[in-house]
Amino acid sequence: MLSTGLCVSLLAVSCALWLPAVWAAACEPVRIPLCRSMPWNMTKMPNHLHHSTQDNAVLAIEQFEGLLGTGCSPDLLFFLCAMYAPICTIDFQHEPIKPCKAVCERAKSGCEPVMKRYNHSWPDSLACSELPLYDRGVCISPEAIVKADGPDPYIQDPSRCNPESSPDFPVDPNIHCQGPNGDRCKCKTVKMGQKTYVNNNYNYVIRARVREVRNRGLEPTAVVDVKEVLKSSLVNIPKETQMLYYSSSCLCPPLTPGEEYLIMGYENEERSRLLLIDSSIAQKWKDKMRRKVKKWDQALQASPAHSRRSRH
Repeated sequence: MLSTGLCVSLLAVSCALWLPAVWAAACEPVRIPLCRSMPWNMTKMPNHLHHSTQDNAVLAIEQFEGLLGTGCSPDLLFFLCAMYAPICTIDFQHEPIKPCKAVCERAKSGCEPVMKRYNHSWPDSLACSELPLYDRGVCISPEAIVKADGPDPYIQDPSRCNPESSPDFPVDPNIHCQGPNGDRCKCKTVKMGQKTYVNNNYNYVIRARVREVRNRGLEPTAVVDVKEVLKSSLVNIPKETQMLYYSSSCLCPPLTPGEEYLIMGYENEERSRLLLIDSSIAQKWKDKMRRKVKKWDQALQASPAHSRRSRH
């Protein structure tokens, strides 16, 4: 049972989270989709895993979607969000509050056996030994924070499964793969055109043939043979076999092995990765696309938005 003093302290912190107060610049709204249902709405970067931005944190936490789908622990999502999108309050701006050691241990004890069945182990970066005990430091746990009302934070989103894949952590399609209308995981349509190209300002554009799509383990990927590099910004892209990293197990945009595509996406300079997210584009290659991309890139270079980004 939590000590009275700590309960009062954390309950006061949690109640303050929802007040329309003037937040210090160090705190920022939680933008990580998996964590928007948590009983706090402000976070601080870098997080406890040293991700400098929420965009980087999203790519990392979504690797656990398959494990979350198994329902191995009711504490897993809370623990992950407390690590990847730590609570930020006026009183704790310099060092975000960590999850309590007991929360980590409960999540690990429930989920590590599942991970071992699929040849995975509990990540060293999430070691419970590094976290504080509730009676020896400030920490956060589900029991000591006021929860916001709402539907189950994981089940409500139908985009967190891919019924056509075979993930290492199988998801029950009757529980986790359907939305309120029974809809399955669907990729949104991104219209390819000059307006989209300029607005989205993709880091890389390549022509590539897909060798295989992997949705096993914690990092869904596509293996492609790069035939032509039409644009690159932060990462060197040689004309050879490359790995593209999906941001979720929904595998959007979809790719078919053996087909050749024009692929537009973003780069993670820190880890030298080519990324595929919901707003990425993958369309079957046609020779006329080369000329179109060149024209669109010229429009992007001339756009006021690009000029402002270049100055900053």
